[in-house]
Amino acid sequence: MQNCCIKQTRDFIIDNFLYGDGDGLANNTSFMVEGIIDSTGILELITFLEMTYQIKIADAEIIPENMDCLESIEKYLVSKLTFRSA
Repeated sequence: MQNCCIKQTRDFIIDNFLYGDGDGLANNTSFMVEGIIDSTGILELITFLEMTYQIKIADAEIIPENMDCLESIEKYLVSKLTFRSA
């Protein structure tokens, strides 16, 4: 599941924020520091994650530790999906 989470999310970010050019996007690249995603983009990302993984992301969960790079999103999703299935 983990590779799937990163691949789908990476593809979404490349298609929607990097205009198809994901050459410089590493799993630990900070979206905020690199200016890849702004506050409006975060809302788009949240909508994508909720629809793709059938989850609800609470406002309190929208923090850099969960959403600022592919690695943090993957950890968040694994935790969220594991908790949901428990």
